[in-house]
Amino acid sequence: MTAEKPAGGRGRIALIGVLIALAAVAGWFAHRQMGAGSDRAAVETIVRNYILEHPEILPQAMENLQRNQNRGQLSQVRSDVERPFPGAVLGNPNGAVTLVEFTDYACGYCRRSVEDIAALAKQNPDLKIVIRELPIISPHSAAAARMALAAAEQGKYTAFHDAMFAAGQIDPGAIEAAARAAGLDLDRARTVAASAAAKTEIERNMALAQKLGISGTPSWIAGEDVISGAVGADRLNEAVKAARKS
Repeated sequence: MTAEKPAGGRGRIALIGVLIALAAVAGWFAHRQMGAGSDRAAVETIVRNYILEHPEILPQAMENLQRNQNRGQLSQVRSDVERPFPGAVLGNPNGAVTLVEFTDYACGYCRRSVEDIAALAKQNPDLKIVIRELPIISPHSAAAARMALAAAEQGKYTAFHDAMFAAGQIDPGAIEAAARAAGLDLDRARTVAASAAAKTEIERNMALAQKLGISGTPSWIAGEDVISGAVGADRLNEAVKAARKS
């Protein structure tokens, strides 16, 4: 995953939430035991000591809490997340199973994931891969993202997407070179890239990412899973299989 990882404050908030939840469970358990004549303070001490002796349950609890929160948020915006900007799709545009990637052309881990996506598409001919441009890393990320949307408008999204990542860098010269390599009508592309539609799409992606707690790229959505980082083709394939079953 990129350096844009969840902020420390977010992690602390999640930890506080977990501790509150554990405290609530301890209180409930103690209350039940008091009804049987047990000492509430003694029960709470047992629960506290167990947590101290088994701190590994905290990250596990945090992970479960975050997963449940993400799933709850996803259920509210799923249709928006899975509906692509016209043409901004890899794999089978009519596929029955959808994988969503939030990506940035300045993201080295996204670049590494290009091969994983290609492998997934080959292994899953029914897979539609919706790409959501999330330009958060470089000062030039937004320009590359808008040009990608312009390529989508011309039906050449895949060609630009691959050429932009293959460039290995992101600056105005690299963006134009990728557009030329993709065979874009440059005048038309520049007009679309500067359009309100492109601007609105980027803003929509930013808002969706915020709602889903996504603050880094690559991030993925498949079925009920919200996955962060360059997790590899095998992990993504597992998520795709789960999404297909659901």
